[in-house]
Amino acid sequence: MIFGKNWHRISVRHALLCGLFFSSFHTAAARSALRSPALSELAAKPSPIKKAPAQDDSFTLVPAKDLTLQPENARKADALVDFVEGSRLEENAEIDNALAAYQKVLNVDPGQAELALRVAALLSRQEDFPRAIDVLKDAIKAKPKEPGPYLQLSFIYGKYLKKTEQALKYANEAVALDPKNFDAYQRLYEIEMTEGDPSKAVQALERAAGVKSDDPAFWIRLGKLYASMVFKAGVEAKPEDIKRVNDFFRKAVENAGDDSAVLKDVADYFAASQQIQEAIPLYLKVLELEPDDSNAREKLASGFVLTNQRAKAIEMLQEIIKQHPERYQPYDLLAQLLDEDARALARANQPEPAKAEFAKAAENYEQTLLINPGRANTCLRLAELLIGPLQESERAVKILTEARQRFPNAPEFTYYLGLALREAKHPQQAVTTFEEALNEAQGESEGMLNARFYFDYGAAADQAGLYDKAADLFRKSIALDPATAAEAYNYIGFMWVEHNLHLDEAEEMIGRALQLDPNNGAYLDSLGWLDYRKGKYDEALNELLRAAQNLTRDDPIVFEHIGDTYSKLNRVPQALDFWQKAIALDPGNKLLTDKIEKTKTTISKGPPAKINRID
Repeated sequence: MIFGKNWHRISVRHALLCGLFFSSFHTAAARSALRSPALSELAAKPSPIKKAPAQDDSFTLVPAKDLTLQPENARKADALVDFVEGSRLEENAEIDNALAAYQKVLNVDPGQAELALRVAALLSRQEDFPRAIDVLKDAIKAKPKEPGPYLQLSFIYGKYLKKTEQALKYANEAVALDPKNFDAYQRLYEIEMTEGDPSKAVQALERAAGVKSDDPAFWIRLGKLYASMVFKAGVEAKPEDIKRVNDFFRKAVENAGDDSAVLKDVADYFAASQQIQEAIPLYLKVLELEPDDSNAREKLASGFVLTNQRAKAIEMLQEIIKQHPERYQPYDLLAQLLDEDARALARANQPEPAKAEFAKAAENYEQTLLINPGRANTCLRLAELLIGPLQESERAVKILTEARQRFPNAPEFTYYLGLALREAKHPQQAVTTFEEALNEAQGESEGMLNARFYFDYGAAADQAGLYDKAADLFRKSIALDPATAAEAYNYIGFMWVEHNLHLDEAEEMIGRALQLDPNNGAYLDSLGWLDYRKGKYDEALNELLRAAQNLTRDDPIVFEHIGDTYSKLNRVPQALDFWQKAIALDPGNKLLTDKIEKTKTTISKGPPAKINRID
């Protein structure tokens, strides 16, 4: 069988005819049964057998008279066919043909508001606004109490034709027809805002605020629209305006019942507007209704963090992880909390508890990366912990080497790899890697090449024995941020003193460091060590003892310097005392161990007064 392009029209029409046919058939059969003669009568009067005419096997579409559709039903059937055809054409992007089909439907029933809106939208896309307006006005004539066409007319007049008066007229008529339809108020608001009149836009929202609606969605939409005016970047919202917005969202809650979606929407508003105390009870209610809503649980944990309820936040995140171990977000947030707690412990001079918390943070960062390896910032945070507090630089080198391949356009990973190599005592590789980071950062990532970068690069060069290169890098760091360059000044000075080179320049650098930070114990140690190199042992001892008093925690290098100075002053018992303090803090210092043993041996062989430190 061959179907033409209008086969579907025939099939739809046929379906309608079939439906009507069966309906008519059953009715006719019932009526005929009531007036049928008895079987006995038929048997008594047999009908003569007549020869039937020749059978015509041709197929005809002409139905019997009692099966013919009434004109009104036929028009509706055709309209349905045209609508189906229009939908097919629209799906195939044959918009002009689709519009023609839809127009046939509207010719039969112009009051089909949804179809009129659809046609008007298609015509508007083609910038055929006169036809779009005609379609909508015909829909209004057919069904004058349907608000949709009024709103669409308002949109066309306001957005495309810039005729504010007509746009406002139709929007107001939509409000009058359906005062609880928030779309109409939003249209008024948008028109006034486009006209640059925020006060009239607020009036439109206040009209909506006067409606008695029990629909929570109405109040949420009103609250969000009002909030867009109140909360603006760089502008502090007025307390009375915030209260006004809050009232709308609270009305949504009053009408929400146990609708968790509404409660969560309102909680999100309070969280976003930094009203965390208001958000927390709502998130708790959401979790009562939807215990498996991990997103609400995470937001609640964040709320606890912002209200300094860190213990509750950590407990909440651990619970989320038990329920959803496949999600990376709880691990990441938990790691950040543990990281911050560890740093607080470190500042409180509690190194062992701090290290334990840093280790837990690192574990959670690693778990985050196992689930989502694309978290670049998480990878950098993990590397920072391994390089610094945990002192697992070799492990950091491995992680950063892999990450550098995964994120080839992020020079930060090359920078951190240089740090890790330096701390792992691979100075030559570190210098090479820092130079690669410098080259990679040229252009879009030059912000990375700050004073800290050149300081870290300089420290790697110093460790590699490239003292002149290191000094140049420190000077670059100073030039980029002279106001906070005390550490760089001190590093240059101490480096020259340590290697007994350029002592005049060293003195100048250490002096500048102390000008910026006069009571810094590390800088006072550099000054004392400079005096030691110049043979001014009394002055050196005074500066070094002062350095030890000003340090926030004991330093083995400072103690060793004090011991060396006492040794030069032939005060060997005091020298041994400070060396012992130094070795207790740095038990792996073999040179210091040898110095102590050599001095003890010498004491046993002669009077202390004749013993001097041998550099």
